[in-house]
Amino acid sequence: MSNGMIAGLMFASMMVLLITGQRIFAVVGGVATAFALALWGTGGFELPFHAAMSLLNWYPLLTLPLFIFMGYMLSESGIADDLYDLFHVGMGRIPGGLAVGTIILMVFVAAMNGLSVAGMSIGASIAVPELLKRGYDKRMVTGVIQGGSSLGIMIPPSVVLVLYGVIAHQPVGQLWLAGVFPGLLLAGLFMLYVMIRCKLQPELAPATPEKHRDMSWRDRWRLFRAGIIPIAIIFSMTGLFFMGITGLVESAAVGALASALAAVVRRRLTLRVLEETVRKTLNISCMFMWIILAALAFGAVFDGLGAGDALQTLFITKWDLSPWLVLIMMQLSFIVLGTFMDDTAMLLIVAPLYVPLIEKLGFDPIWFGVLYTVTCQIAYMTPPFGYNLFLMRAMAPPEITLTDIYRSIVPFVAMMVIGLALLMIFPQIALWLPNLYYGN
Repeated sequence: MSNGMIAGLMFASMMVLLITGQRIFAVVGGVATAFALALWGTGGFELPFHAAMSLLNWYPLLTLPLFIFMGYMLSESGIADDLYDLFHVGMGRIPGGLAVGTIILMVFVAAMNGLSVAGMSIGASIAVPELLKRGYDKRMVTGVIQGGSSLGIMIPPSVVLVLYGVIAHQPVGQLWLAGVFPGLLLAGLFMLYVMIRCKLQPELAPATPEKHRDMSWRDRWRLFRAGIIPIAIIFSMTGLFFMGITGLVESAAVGALASALAAVVRRRLTLRVLEETVRKTLNISCMFMWIILAALAFGAVFDGLGAGDALQTLFITKWDLSPWLVLIMMQLSFIVLGTFMDDTAMLLIVAPLYVPLIEKLGFDPIWFGVLYTVTCQIAYMTPPFGYNLFLMRAMAPPEITLTDIYRSIVPFVAMMVIGLALLMIFPQIALWLPNLYYGN
């Protein structure tokens, strides 16, 4: 059997097992181990051992549990709720002001956690009841929450970009900086759509009552003092990083410690909050560690078979496709794959194949990582199996139907497609900041 057929059999085996609903790390790692032993005998045992050593020696991976801890501490202690109360008053005069404030809140939640599920849980539990109570259209509400929460995998500290960095062997610091302006671009497109739509159809988003907009200065100061805490935490850790005082890991540690101290100062660090935060941090961190370990082993077997070189030969030599056409095909494949699997499983499948090809075609792998993340955001919100669609259905009140959820995401997916096109046409949107900081 040729190496190409073996690589195809590996791919098919993994896809079949993923469809059965088995755990991702078990499927990917199990397929890699089985084929390594079948191909190289007992020498195949070196693959998982080497992958484990590579993982444990990768220092920036320490940022993962620290940022996850920070996000859950702010969420479980209710400090993130204070930020929403601040936006509720401050954005009341803008058309669709509370929806715009919710998107800004999602940006800050993304900067706290790096996971889409964090923004979704906060938005569904806090923003949805508040917006519905104030007469906002239910489809506008669900679209805002889903679109805004998807920013969690783009804006640093993005966990998806960490995984891409590990699997594609790219520096996480540059990937995080590359995600800043694309994330803000998408957030800006969302807010622009909401303001224009609500200006044209005011009934979708009633204005904030005067009694809330005309609060006393004492009440405003109280809201500002409570809501500024998570903002101060984010700016403290990013500021220390950009000034060169701390590295990535140290900045993550600053964020984790600051979130815990903020909970203490606000007298919200109870035993329940600490237990929930530690338990969720441990669960998510261990899950990602196993996934990365399995991905490294799978990639090593794939590389050993020469699958990456075979794909390059097919696209470039035999089919004679232009580099941009190959890139567009990759983006479309991400969107299709993302409709029935999560970003981690998708990355495990395509990274060993696509990243070497991207470098061969002369594209920047940092820029490609940002494009991949945007397509993940689109896939999260694309029927029939979009990740955010089912999360919203599970968390939404009964009056919001699945049809409402599906229809609500259409304009936000359109904004993401526009953002993806802008990033492809103008790569410097993503690359300007990392090039400036790292002097490339």
